[in-house]
Amino acid sequence: MRAGRRGVQAALAAALLFGLATPLAKLLLVGPDGTGVHPVALAGLLYLGSGVGLFGWRRFRRLPAVRLPRGELVWLAGAIGCGGVAAPVLLMIGLTALSGSEASLLLNAESVLTAVVAWVVFRENVDRRVGLGMLAIVSGAVVLSWPESGATLGELMPSLLVVGACLLWAVDNNLTRRVSASDATWLAMVKGLVAGVVNLGIAAIQGAALPAAPQVAAALLIGFLGYGVSLSLFVVGLRLLGTARTGAYFSIAPFAGAAVAIPLLGDPLSWRLVLAGALMGLGVWLHLTERHDHTHRHTVLVHQHPHDHADGHHIHDHDPGTAPGPHTHRHRHDPMTHDHPHTPDLHHRHPH
Repeated sequence: MRAGRRGVQAALAAALLFGLATPLAKLLLVGPDGTGVHPVALAGLLYLGSGVGLFGWRRFRRLPAVRLPRGELVWLAGAIGCGGVAAPVLLMIGLTALSGSEASLLLNAESVLTAVVAWVVFRENVDRRVGLGMLAIVSGAVVLSWPESGATLGELMPSLLVVGACLLWAVDNNLTRRVSASDATWLAMVKGLVAGVVNLGIAAIQGAALPAAPQVAAALLIGFLGYGVSLSLFVVGLRLLGTARTGAYFSIAPFAGAAVAIPLLGDPLSWRLVLAGALMGLGVWLHLTERHDHTHRHTVLVHQHPHDHADGHHIHDHDPGTAPGPHTHRHRHDPMTHDHPHTPDLHHRHPH
């Protein structure tokens, strides 16, 4: 289960970075006085910061270029279109009419929708405990987004935009899982560069001007940490935990964002915020305490991804001179039947 612990740590770190990015991005958006960054331009700068920052990191580390198998290109393209181009625009537009804490907690919908898509479309196992956690998180999102004076489309629209962004990211997460065996920083870099250029192009067509240099620098830095580094860690989680479980751990992101938004942006600590946080916290706890264990059979599998030989699944020989510890090469898994706690990672995508 050491790989599982690494996956949990990666997913939690990704959640913390992404959660902090939302209230910080709120500070840069166009405010009531008309100053600030245009929402689409900000979405572009955040992803451009992600792509450029990871490009620099990969050059500094002298990491080799990645050749994605042709059959996986369509999955990556779909992930970039949904999660890199469309979702951040919806989030930034919705964020202009919501408080930072409200928008942060609404982002909990992403983990639920990620699990639903994984379960319904890609047939990933989701047990009763995970299902109850989803229900609690959805209940919290409803409490938070429902207007106190009654529901009208205009009042619901900002919340619906944020939830729409969550749905697009949910599709993105499930598509990204299909390519999660590849280098995580390379995947996040490509997504950031493509999404950043496309969104900045859309902003230019709409007549949005780039902000002053300090705002550009701040947006690029937030994007590098909150989108680039976060997404790289999220991909590692997908590889080691599966989509639904990684999304469950990622559920702490909204709480990190809300905790920062209250003192940073002066958001009020309302009863709805407290109740929604309690319901969502219950859902996250149910997800974090889920345990999955049964006898299962591994069929023959040949693939390539970072691994070591301490997890009981990578039992193969190497050429002389292969460095010990984590390494990457194409390897074969022979059939195996055993019983241990596991998650739907790269090696446990079996039916139930």
